[in-house]
Amino acid sequence: MIGLDSNVLVRYIAQDDPKQSPIATKLITSLTTENPGFISQVSLVELVWVMQSCYKASKPEVVAILETLLSTRELLVENTEIAIKALKIFETSKADFSDCLIERTANKAGCLHCVSFDTHAIKTAGFKPV
Repeated sequence: MIGLDSNVLVRYIAQDDPKQSPIATKLITSLTTENPGFISQVSLVELVWVMQSCYKASKPEVVAILETLLSTRELLVENTEIAIKALKIFETSKADFSDCLIERTANKAGCLHCVSFDTHAIKTAGFKPV
């Protein structure tokens, strides 16, 4: 198993760099269920941020990207079940994916709720204002 940084994922998804994108593609397509790629929660959050801020990806596009990553057998996402739950909340709320992941991770850790100053996050289940 090898860890995949968010920049490798971005190059693979965006296919925008004539030098790095083919390298990322070759690496990712070489992964197998016996030798998968590992995606940390931090890499997921960075990927979403880059796709939305730099590539202007829409929410439905980001959701599709994450669904693909989470369902690809050759990829192992850290705490997959938490990421899937966070994605479901993200898809139907105005909260950022990172906030949804923070809340679901806290919930899994036994927290009663999360507190935030973020007005979109506090309108999401599991969050309360500070």
